[in-house]
Amino acid sequence: MKSSIKYLTLGLLAGCSMVGYTSCTEVLDESYNLVVSEKYTPKTDADISYLVNAAYVPWRQTMLLWNGVVRSQELCADQDIIPARLGIGWVDGYIYKRWHQHTWTTEDDGVLQGWERTFEGINTCNRLLSQIDDKVINLEGEKRTELVSELKVLRASYYYLLCDLYGNVPIVTDFKDTSLPKQSSRQEVYDFIVKEINENVANLSQTARGYYYGRFNQWAAYTLLAKMYLNAEVYTGKAAWAACVEACDKVINFANASGEYGLEEDINAPFLTKNENSKEIIFGLPFDEVYVTDWNAFDFHMYTLAPENQDTYQIKERPWGGVCAIPQFIDSFDPDDQRLADWYITGQQYSSSGEPLMESTTGKPLTYPNEVPSIDESYPYQGYRWGKFEYAPGITNRLSNDWPQFRYADVILMKAEALMRQGKPGAGELVTSVRQRAFKGEAAGKAVVTDQDLTKGSCYSYGRRDNLVPQTFEGGDDIKYGRFLDELGWEFCQEGRRRQDMIRFGAFTTKSWLSHDKSDDTKNLYPIPNKIMLTNSNLKQNPGY
Repeated sequence: MKSSIKYLTLGLLAGCSMVGYTSCTEVLDESYNLVVSEKYTPKTDADISYLVNAAYVPWRQTMLLWNGVVRSQELCADQDIIPARLGIGWVDGYIYKRWHQHTWTTEDDGVLQGWERTFEGINTCNRLLSQIDDKVINLEGEKRTELVSELKVLRASYYYLLCDLYGNVPIVTDFKDTSLPKQSSRQEVYDFIVKEINENVANLSQTARGYYYGRFNQWAAYTLLAKMYLNAEVYTGKAAWAACVEACDKVINFANASGEYGLEEDINAPFLTKNENSKEIIFGLPFDEVYVTDWNAFDFHMYTLAPENQDTYQIKERPWGGVCAIPQFIDSFDPDDQRLADWYITGQQYSSSGEPLMESTTGKPLTYPNEVPSIDESYPYQGYRWGKFEYAPGITNRLSNDWPQFRYADVILMKAEALMRQGKPGAGELVTSVRQRAFKGEAAGKAVVTDQDLTKGSCYSYGRRDNLVPQTFEGGDDIKYGRFLDELGWEFCQEGRRRQDMIRFGAFTTKSWLSHDKSDDTKNLYPIPNKIMLTNSNLKQNPGY
């Protein structure tokens, strides 16, 4: 929530990112409202922080604005759905149905936003790097080296999103080059990202917080590098499990030595409104409703809660009641798993004063059951609702929780997966350390898993469960390492990553769930948006579109 990043500064700086080069030298002085347009010489860490933060704004936008990457990673997978809601809507031209059924098109807004917002971040990084080269931003010595390296790693992080979503994208590094960029292969994009991180990580700060909270320090960069190696077999056809372990160990060794990072004993700590001091957050996107004013900046509460829940949290706007969990996913949890109880809103709903809420349309008690009949029809109150992030009393349409893009539990589980896939010991112990926080009291013994347990199939009951069509029962036993995929689902639900994990485990296009049938391997990539294809004749569409 609160951090050294001033989003008033961020918003104004970000406005420069897509306009002409000569008009993009403006930065705010210490009053935050006067604009300086001459040559700029940062004098303090604060000056540099205010300057570089403009390049981080698109991370927030591409992940969490309307139809952003959180949706493109979650709504196509087996955990979450936005069904048509009788009396409320959520049909919206069938975009959510196409996400669910893997029938998206090159014209869909969710396909476009992941591309445009991410390239805006790349463009801003390139602009700042160009201004440093031209001494419009005047830095010398160590500070210059550190800032240049940070911007290159940040740029690589945007390419990580593009590599994951689209695969074959242009690599653009020259802000002044006005020619149409040429398309690179997914292998070339992967190589570029890994090279940029490895060549620059040593120049980054080792400081965990302060002015480096919400920015790429060495440990955020190593976490990003581990992400690349974890998915290397998907991206390039060649696994890099040992390299993934090595990158994870960089972070783990620092955490053990410094105490700056670690697993929170309270599973809810990384998701509270005031979560900026959580030691689990390695790379967070700072939010504050005062500074971040985009209507859909971070609106999980708005698009999951029923309208009547306005009285539960005293929300200033009336919620819309859309997204909910797919019942098959909920059924995969152990009933004693505290993550199910704490991270989903279920059952009878109450006002902030403790009075039972009633459905406004029927007068019946407002209750969330674990049922969703179909993508095509559901009542406004069916399905468990998202509740992982704290909904503080009196919130606006925007949350003030910081978004934990990379957290320490992910580093632990990335190392565990890489060890497991190499046939090396230790994965069970690492996974157990994450699970122990969710099984307490008499259920504590359920937290323990072995290396052998993790090699078993998934307990997810796959198959069509749409009430409007014949049901099928596929199970999950045939998913290699499916139990580990389950672990990732339970720990990282609602965090905008399920598609990536399912692809890595070979389940994304080979399984059915709720109203979704098996698709085909071409759906492991999104298409290049038609709007983008029309502006660049150098681009070739991804197969299958």
